[in-house]
Amino acid sequence: MKVIAAMSGGVDSAVAAARAVEAGHDVTGIHLALSRNPASYRSGARGCCTLEDANDARRAADVIGIPFYVWDLSERFHEDVVVDFMDEYAAGRTPNPCLRCNEKIKFAAVLDRALGLGFEAVATGHYAQLRTAADRTVELHRAVDHDKDQSYVLGVLTQDQLRHSLFPLGDTTKTEIRAEAAERGLLVAEKPDSHDICFVSDGDNAGWLREKLGERAPNHGGAIVDASSGQELGRHDGTYGFTIGQRRGLRLGTPAADGKPRFVLDIEPVSGTVTVGPRDALTVDRIDADRPRWCGAVPTSYPVSVGVQLRAHGAEHRARLTVSGDRVAVELLEPAQGVAPGQAAVIYDGTRVLGSATIVATSRIGADA
Repeated sequence: MKVIAAMSGGVDSAVAAARAVEAGHDVTGIHLALSRNPASYRSGARGCCTLEDANDARRAADVIGIPFYVWDLSERFHEDVVVDFMDEYAAGRTPNPCLRCNEKIKFAAVLDRALGLGFEAVATGHYAQLRTAADRTVELHRAVDHDKDQSYVLGVLTQDQLRHSLFPLGDTTKTEIRAEAAERGLLVAEKPDSHDICFVSDGDNAGWLREKLGERAPNHGGAIVDASSGQELGRHDGTYGFTIGQRRGLRLGTPAADGKPRFVLDIEPVSGTVTVGPRDALTVDRIDADRPRWCGAVPTSYPVSVGVQLRAHGAEHRARLTVSGDRVAVELLEPAQGVAPGQAAVIYDGTRVLGSATIVATSRIGADA
């Protein structure tokens, strides 16, 4: 099979490409140029997709013995991922740009181009597993390495995209992958993993948004108000600098009357008001979501018992799921805290990913009692 191996310049994608070759595929390596100014993206282990990473990917391809090319998708990445990130924060929501990148770039733009060039699949270094069911459906499952499992950020993939995907690392732990890379003579064997958001090089989301949004920001300041007393506890420089559940960086000038720490409960971009309250006020047991993307057949009998994961490396919660058209209702049997609109609710049946939806609202226990 003719396969495109997406090579980020890290150890995982390099070993994935090598394994695809060993499996007998005709492999071509590609590196995605996603930054308009790649020299500015990496800082230590932060970020990815830089000139440094492109060179590391090229050297790995040379060691593996496969052709290598750089595909410039910087304009598409900016429009579909970076602008979406800015718009979501400006609207008071908390997006996950990695899901959007997988949906719009790696398994849409890249796969479409690959198929157009005569390739049959795209291989990546994601930690997840694919299984073919008796009815020939391709199922997406968690990786064996629970700590590295990336099925959450792949929950946006459709059945057609899964049929053209390869995840060679899903049955292996990260420790074993690094050892294998060293045995293969890959210089990236000990390269640190990238983390945080690749286009925010210093990890300061609020500072980055302040610079990029400029006059497009919905506000440039407002009140931080206590949910219990209605008292103004402080001021802020823009609602885009906050997310639901945040505790650090609130800079409250006045302590709450009960003396307890305060967390962000609500963000209102129009008025510029950030509402804070005690930790227990973050607890929710109902989630409303929209824009579902199903990895296979949509469940038809409701409510159905499922597992739901609300963060990339968060716990899985037992839940009951009901779907009505493009609306998804989730009743959490194990309440969660700090769930923010804009995040993804990824739905599981055991280790299998059923699909994902974007959270639009949550309900707190007892709020409608």
